[in-house]
Amino acid sequence: MSRYRFEETHRRTNKRPMTNPNVYALLNSHFPADRSVTCMEPPHGGMWTFADVETESARYANLMRERGVVPGDRVAVQVEKSPQALVLYLACLRAGAVYLPLNPAYPERELDYFLGDAEPRMTVVRPESVNALTALCERHGTGEPLSLGTHDDGTLIEASRAMPDDFDTVVRAPDDLAALLYTSGTTGKPKGAMLTHANLYSNAKVLHEAWGFRKGDVLLHMLPLFHTHGLFVACHTALLNASPMIFRPRFDAAEACRLLPRATVFMGVPTFYVRLLGQSGFGAEHCASVRLFVSGSAPLLEQTFEEFRERTGHTILERYGMTECGMSTSNPLDGERRAGTVGFPLAGVDLRVTGDDGAPVGPGEVGGIEFRGPNVFTGYWRMPEKTAEEFTSDGYFRSGDLGTISEDGYISIVGRGKDLVISGGFNVYPKEVELLIDKLDGVVESAVIGLPHPDFGEQVTAVVVRESDATGPTEQAVIDALKADLAGFKVPKQVFFADELPRNSMGKVQKSVLREQLA
Repeated sequence: MSRYRFEETHRRTNKRPMTNPNVYALLNSHFPADRSVTCMEPPHGGMWTFADVETESARYANLMRERGVVPGDRVAVQVEKSPQALVLYLACLRAGAVYLPLNPAYPERELDYFLGDAEPRMTVVRPESVNALTALCERHGTGEPLSLGTHDDGTLIEASRAMPDDFDTVVRAPDDLAALLYTSGTTGKPKGAMLTHANLYSNAKVLHEAWGFRKGDVLLHMLPLFHTHGLFVACHTALLNASPMIFRPRFDAAEACRLLPRATVFMGVPTFYVRLLGQSGFGAEHCASVRLFVSGSAPLLEQTFEEFRERTGHTILERYGMTECGMSTSNPLDGERRAGTVGFPLAGVDLRVTGDDGAPVGPGEVGGIEFRGPNVFTGYWRMPEKTAEEFTSDGYFRSGDLGTISEDGYISIVGRGKDLVISGGFNVYPKEVELLIDKLDGVVESAVIGLPHPDFGEQVTAVVVRESDATGPTEQAVIDALKADLAGFKVPKQVFFADELPRNSMGKVQKSVLREQLA
């Protein structure tokens, strides 16, 4: 099936003694005995072997040391996806530094905040951004930034060529910081989630087992590298399994159709699956070699779930996680993968749904999702008050998400706490309304928000994307259809139509943007 060479010995590496809790050291202990096998296949040739990853990450780590980076220092990285970008992350781990990935879409104004808050010792940017960002980096004490391009170019590459190709990975304690990831900041200033070596590696091990990674697996990697999903979930599980990655800079539906027959595992956001289904002729023949499709980072519509199963014969595995904890739940590898749910808590994760009084609610009742476990971050960077506010007295993290647990234990996410609409003193959970709207003929998807109302405080408002203006429902048709299934206070008072919903880089609908546009 596959063009790649695999090593039986990588299965035996689980028995090697591990004395350094550094994430890189632990991942490296699972690399194949024959380091000449493929680790990454970029789009334009030049296969990266596991030996290449070792030597190049050593050069980058030596360069960091030469530039004064010591264990615990932050290294800020705002570059496009490439094999070198992943190796740079691994090099940060090797050097004991704290990796700070930044979305390439962030403008200078946002970078100003991140650099000022995190105070990185070193910054790496795209070659075309060096001139614009040099003054900013120098103002924040990080010195002139290094650059990294997508074609083995940039000052980082040039400077590293003179560095030794061996490096003794720095010993780190399990609770030492490995990465600092900033949340979106939709309710205030972005918060830096502090993730330790133990956080990252424990989650990788659990997912590796939960999703049945095995000899011969090949991952088609089309996710970005500045986010938990693409950097930690996808890369860590593949590296832990010594699996090759078909490494592409971004998702392209036509390219995915061409490459899927060479893969066994694919991870994506819901938008990926919608676009695959939009490809003419996409079906079971494209997915014959794939054993697992995973979806996350945003809710997967039941319509997409069912259509994908009908077209391909595959049932997408939906899971749930967030920046602060990696993954916390997953539908089962073996067993029912239930549409509209995110499955069960992963091994080692304690999860509960609580009411306003902090007590667990009953099956099917909506409450706040809280969890604790080895995957949960240690707190927010330089925000002790915010950290204390988000944890309960018995150590559970308040996720800010609202959800339910069914009688048989399946967890469903109904929305974010901040998205809760309180109309006339009654709680309206947007997901409940959205699910009904999405089932209407001619509807592609919807988002329900609360807008200010002089009498009710907030009025329930829907934004709907239709298949076409001609065949999709009218505003009144949507309202009339919902009146049959919902209490009156839950029915939208207004329905707006849009060509598409605003989304962030990981496919999550930005309801804050909708509220601003329609307020």
